[in-house]
Amino acid sequence: MGGDDKTAARFVAAMNSGDPHAVDHVYEDDAVLVPMPGHPVTGPARLAANQHLQSFGLPIEARPRHVYAAGDIALLIVDWSMRGTARDGSQVDLSGTATDVVRRGADGQWRYVIDNPHGTA
Repeated sequence: MGGDDKTAARFVAAMNSGDPHAVDHVYEDDAVLVPMPGHPVTGPARLAANQHLQSFGLPIEARPRHVYAAGDIALLIVDWSMRGTARDGSQVDLSGTATDVVRRGADGQWRYVIDNPHGTA
């Protein structure tokens, strides 16, 4: 595994920072996020979807299961969860196995091209 196996850890750190722009930096500019199965979003809608998750005020945890790299592109299979009591007092129990595509940029950083947190759902 190459440096791409750290991409999930960078996402977790950015998400847990509470800063939506930090999260957006782990994506390519035109990257796709699939916050709900069958509903891909990009741009401002991608930022809003991640801000919604951050609004719970709960840490996300992620554990890469598989990383398959071919040159500057990699497929990540990542088990993730977000559980606890949100800021508004509601109970949150979210989890899944993501299937993500990342690409290494000219600067050597791996960024999400496709972030599909619900995998095959």
